[in-house]
Amino acid sequence: MKQLYIKQKVFSLGGKFTVKNEQEQDVYYVEGSFMQVPKTFSILNTTRDEIALITKKVFSFLPKFFVEVNGKEVLTIKKEFSFFKARYTIDAAGIEVNGNWWDMDFQVLRHGEVVGRVSKEWFTWGDSYQVQILDEEMEGVIIALVVAIDCVKADQAAASSAGTM
Repeated sequence: MKQLYIKQKVFSLGGKFTVKNEQEQDVYYVEGSFMQVPKTFSILNTTRDEIALITKKVFSFLPKFFVEVNGKEVLTIKKEFSFFKARYTIDAAGIEVNGNWWDMDFQVLRHGEVVGRVSKEWFTWGDSYQVQILDEEMEGVIIALVVAIDCVKADQAAASSAGTM
């Protein structure tokens, strides 16, 4: 089992943050596009090779995010039409998310087997997540999934605050 930690910098306009291991060494770098269309987040390894890309679909009625890992689209997160509370679904072949992913407390399953766990760390400055990787083959997918969910939450928060003005 491998433990990784994602801590976003609270005032990072460009959406740059790192994923660290238990020894607090940088393992992945996440770089978001700022003021760019479409909005993207790249996940880079320590040699700065892109292992995953998250893209927000621009011209769609409801927000939709595509997640590619190693050049292949592995999942989509999309907002469902709802009058009351924002509802999102995650579509991924063979991958399932169980738990409360909106509050970052969930398990990632592949074909019914738990391959990772994510939990939010409370009482920290900015959003911090603990990610347990149980199947290292799925590491890139799990990290991309956590970053994508965080992108969806930030997008929803921005839309909510824009709508209240």
